[in-house]
Amino acid sequence: MLGRCRRRILLCDLGEPRNRRAAALHGYLTRDGIAPAAFNACGRSELARYGVKTRACGVTDARPVDADRYRLSLGDGSEEDARFLLIATGVVDDLPAATGFEECYGRSVFHCPYCDGWEWRDRRLAVFGRAAEASRLALGLKTWSADIVLCTAGDRISRGARARLSRNEIAVQTRRIDRLEHEDGALKAIVFESGSSIERDAIFFSTGQHPQSDLAVKLGCALTSRGTINTGTRCDTNVPRVYVAGDASRDAQFVVVAAAEGVKAAVAINKALQAEELR
Repeated sequence: MLGRCRRRILLCDLGEPRNRRAAALHGYLTRDGIAPAAFNACGRSELARYGVKTRACGVTDARPVDADRYRLSLGDGSEEDARFLLIATGVVDDLPAATGFEECYGRSVFHCPYCDGWEWRDRRLAVFGRAAEASRLALGLKTWSADIVLCTAGDRISRGARARLSRNEIAVQTRRIDRLEHEDGALKAIVFESGSSIERDAIFFSTGQHPQSDLAVKLGCALTSRGTINTGTRCDTNVPRVYVAGDASRDAQFVVVAAAEGVKAAVAINKALQAEELR
């Protein structure tokens, strides 16, 4: 959108999006099922026609030079000046430490039922995470499957939560997980430290996440109670000329939402530039 507004844009991207391990992205009308790498390649080809420059590196630092300009230090050692910053660095999921999670991530281990629940409907599912949040995730997954097991890795569940899980026929395993048995990332069973195991087809986990970049925090952007960047309706922050779009700023963490927020931020940035340029 900023390219279509004839703005001079530099896109810095390490090429490591949150969903790079996924086979496909979902919930994006007309792009449902496309591989993340193919989606990004399509986007880059469209950017080129509007003269948007891209650079395969990250931004290591940003500091104000004066009232209307920032100086950016890039990962390749160069520096660039910018009148506005749009940060869309997203978040990184905190994977459980048990053996096998890393190998299964994106293949049979997922964090979002809206993104991957349909593909695993009516299968044998497990939920992993701390009791309170994982309990909510387990209950939510009943929309996609009747066979749900909640694994809390030793975390205790309140009596009320356990009763509700029982009413909804969700089994609870409080034993700690030793490893995941899998074949090339396809989950076969969850093995506990006791040596016992349960067969499962997929796991959905809720173990937290953290920002992929601390750039917004370094610049002084305020945070929400959930630790994400606090943004306004136009994706603006409390720091002048700094906007944030995507997973780093909102609870609804979907590609289609990130794209929409990017457009809103672009329009706001263009209008701000117009206000400075027009007499």
